[in-house]
Order: sequence, then C-alpha cells, then structure tokens
Amino acid sequence: MATLLSVNVGRPKDVRWRDRTVHTGAWKHPVDGPRMVRRLNIDGDGQGDLQGHGGEQRAVLVYQTQSYAYWRKVLERDDLEFGQFGENFTVDGLADDEVCIGDRYRIGEAEFEVTQPRVTCYRVGMRLNEPRMASLLVAHHRPGFYLRVITEGRVRAGDPITRTRTGRGSLSVADTDALLYLPDPDQARLRTALTIEALSPGWQQSFQEMSHRLDQPPAPAPAAPGWRGFKRLRVTQVVPESPTVSSFLLRPIDSQALPPAAPGQYLTVRIPEEGRPDLVRSYSLSSAPGAAEYRISVKREDRGKVSTYLHTHLRTGDVIQAAAPRGTFVLADDHTPVALFSAGIGVTPVLAMLHQLALEHSSRAVWWVHTARDPGQQPFAEEARQLLARLPHARVFIYYTAPDLEIAGGPGITHGRMTSDGIRELGIPADAHAYLCGPEGFMSTVTSALQRAGLSSSNIHTEVFGALAAINPGITHTGSGPPHQPPGPRGTGPSVTFARSGLSTGWSERYATLLELAEACEVPTRWSCRTGVCHTCATPLLTGQVEYTTQPLEDPASGEVLPCCSIPTTDVLLDL
Repeated sequence: MATLLSVNVGRPKDVRWRDRTVHTGAWKHPVDGPRMVRRLNIDGDGQGDLQGHGGEQRAVLVYQTQSYAYWRKVLERDDLEFGQFGENFTVDGLADDEVCIGDRYRIGEAEFEVTQPRVTCYRVGMRLNEPRMASLLVAHHRPGFYLRVITEGRVRAGDPITRTRTGRGSLSVADTDALLYLPDPDQARLRTALTIEALSPGWQQSFQEMSHRLDQPPAPAPAAPGWRGFKRLRVTQVVPESPTVSSFLLRPIDSQALPPAAPGQYLTVRIPEEGRPDLVRSYSLSSAPGAAEYRISVKREDRGKVSTYLHTHLRTGDVIQAAAPRGTFVLADDHTPVALFSAGIGVTPVLAMLHQLALEHSSRAVWWVHTARDPGQQPFAEEARQLLARLPHARVFIYYTAPDLEIAGGPGITHGRMTSDGIRELGIPADAHAYLCGPEGFMSTVTSALQRAGLSSSNIHTEVFGALAAINPGITHTGSGPPHQPPGPRGTGPSVTFARSGLSTGWSERYATLLELAEACEVPTRWSCRTGVCHTCATPLLTGQVEYTTQPLEDPASGEVLPCCSIPTTDVLLDL
C-alpha cells in the first residue's frame, strides 16, 4: 500500500536568482503532526505564481520517494531532501507511470483527485541548482502530479493512501505529460485525454488545440526565404500617404525579379549608423502579393530613429538593405469568411491581404473593419475602397475616434471607439478567420469580443508592431527602460540583432544562452521552462545559425529558434 511519507509546506518568498528577484513558493519543508488540507491549500502553504501553480486544480503537488532515489543516482547527488522538488506530499508508491488522471485517493481525513502532471517550470531547477531539471523531469518521465481536494480534512506523515476510484480512460500521468511535451503525440491517447473530465481545464484546452491542428490537412512546408542575409534594394518612389505616413517602393539594384511575398508578411530593413551598431526595424509589406516592387509604409514616430531617418533622408534612388519577406501572419488560402481588423498604421498587412482577395475576385464574405483618428489620418482609404468594390460580399466598417468630429456619417461609418458589443454586432460567423493588427489594447479588445462571438482562438490571428509583451513568470521586476547594450565590455563574437527592439550587439561567452544576452540588454523576453521544453520562447530566426547547448525535447518549427538553450554560431537576426 502507498504511504504518505512527508507533508511539506512553504509560504511564497522573494529569492535572489541571477541578479533578479523571483517570488516563489518552491521552497517547501517537512512539518510534523497533522495539517489541514483545504480546497486551495494546505495550512501554512502557498504559491508565488498563481498563473502556473496553485488554485483548485493544483492544490497539492505529489512526488515519489522512488523518484528521489532515481535522481540521486542520475544527478550524482546525496543532498536531496523531501520537499526539494517543490512537492507538498512525498509518497512511497504512486508512480507517474501507474497513477492515472482522474484517480481518487483517500489520505487521512481527506480525499483527492489527480488532475494533471506537474507544469514544466524553471523554478524546480532553481530550487535544486540544476538548470536542466524542467527538461529532465519530462525526458525521464518523472514529472509528479497535482491533486484537487474533493473532501477537506487533516493529513499527516505515515497516513496510508487508498485508491477510492479509478480514473476514466486509464491515461497515466507520465503518458499525459509526454502527450503535451514530447514529439509525435499518440493520437489514440489524445482522443482519450479529451474524454477525461477530471483533467484540468488548462490541459484540456491544450489538447483540444492539438487535436484541432492534427485534424487539419498537412500544411505545405514554408517557403524558403527569397534570399539569405540582407540584400540591397533601391528606392524607386516615395509616396506620402497621410501627414505622418509615407510609402517607400523598393526593387533590387540588379533589376532581378523580386520573390513573391505572402499577403501579411514583413520586410526587415537595416540602416547603418556610423560608429554604432546598425539600426534594424521590421515593416509590413502593404503592396499586392506578386507586385513588381515591394512597398513598405512607415509612420513617422516622434522618437523613432529609423522612421525619422526614412522620412527625412531616404529619397528616390537611394539604397537600403533588407532581409527577405518573412512572417506567419498571412492570409489563409481557404474559402471561409475573413475579417480584417486594423487600427492606425496596423492597416498595412491587412491591406496586402485585401489586395490578394481582390486579385482573386474572391467570393468569400469579407469584413473590413478599420479604426482611425479622422479621415485625414486614414492612409489608403481610397485604395481600400477601390479594392473592396471588387469583392461582391464585402462589408465595410470605419471608426473615427477624434472628439467633436464634424463630417457626414454614412453606411458603416461610426464616430467613436470600437466596443466589444459593437464587434459582436458585426455578424461575423464562427467559422471566419480574423486577422488583427494594431495596438495591443485594440487587439485584446477585438480578440475577446470575437471569442465571445464564437470564433475559436485558432481562427484569430494577430500581428504586433514592436516588442511582444514579456512573459517572465515569477520575476518581480523585469526592467522598465528601453533595450540597451549589455553591461561590461562589448562582445567580440557573432553579431546578435534583436529586430523588434532595434538593437545589435556582439555575442560574448559571458552568457550561457541567447536568452541570457537578451535579458542583459533588457530586451522583452518570453519564457517559462528555460530548458527547451515548453517552447514559450520560440522566436523567428530571420538570418544566421545557432547551436543548442541543451537539445530541445522537440525541435522548434522551421525558421524558429529557442533562445533559452541556444547560442549563435554566425551573425543572427532574431525577431525579438
């Protein structure tokens, strides 16, 4: 019979780690005597990051003494003590490859239900001073698991553990964990997972999204970039589109034909700055796919070095450097309805999509929804009108936000900001694909409204200008200044350029990974496991090559890299 060997608790606290402060409850320690287990916690316990840990579905974490013995051997450690893996219950028995999701157990006065495997998290590695630990737990099929409290009650070390119900589907914790994190998921097990009501909602959603992707016909392999590195392009025309927006038409200096760009992709341009690293920015292509010239349309920002340079210095005949068109924010080639949402200069990628639809004389239902301050600051208004006139099932909705605007209204014209209720009243069907580009607040509002209208998250596609919002779980302060050169002497290794942040620097062996370099530069980063498991950090690699210091459990998608476990071997350009 399985036995509860130790009850471990710990309040969240701030812990110094790599010159940062992490708020974490990973430091658990054994306690004597009975402890009351409640719906959300054991008395005396807590979690620092409630996004990834804790809550009703993850009230109690379980780990096995047999796994302790295993890791002592594998890691060659003799200092591992109960609670060190962050678990609340250290048990004898209940192996991850035997316990199933939905199993119920009686321990002392309380009853519990198994809800999910442990979440891959860098903090277990931080607690053990073993950075690889999140990856090792998955690769060695020893994650541990969470319990939901069915009946509250007191428990204590020494209590026997009795199974009171077997989970539906007989899907073990180890198999569930592998299904999410390891390559080539077993589709039969995936179907089983979707029937298990006891599985936590977060894992249910992940498996539903996996199932949806697997049900789709295989996507064609992404086309290789039109050229490697940067290519010299000549400006053939500069066109003012509004008081703050100008378009720059570009073609190769050797007069060769340009490789076609997919509607919605972007062009990364590089501007040399004497005595300093080159300036790099990415701009969506606003031209029709297949056009003889690329067109980027740039809004001049008050403090934007590159946008100001382009507006004040670039003239017809000048030459700039550009990487080939890239990006996955592209119009899907299908027959479903399509909704194109934009605000301000966010119109550029969806305008390219509108060009594609018009070129095809598409019979798809199309919603064109744009927000601008006023008609004078609405670039491409006439161009969009002409394109929409070629689509028999197009609907147009324009929002002007300037107060006290005095213009005649008309069909589809609204004075005021777009609202969630207004978006739901547009009548966009649930099977539509929506493409959104604009400020983050705008896209968040539209995304939420479309989801409430019945669109699945997989049918809502977004493009963000500038750096993406950081994901740094548990870090109490992520820096508030702009990206900058890392402290200390400039690195002499390959050049590393963070395109969204507009920063180039030299690689230095002071850093173990590209992620660590990005953090030293205060480039906004997104990560969770830091060991190549969760793919939260997956980033498009625009140019260059990397090598992995820790091999990911599953390779990233083509054209992407995992900065958390890689270093550059050549000059690299990252979409960060």
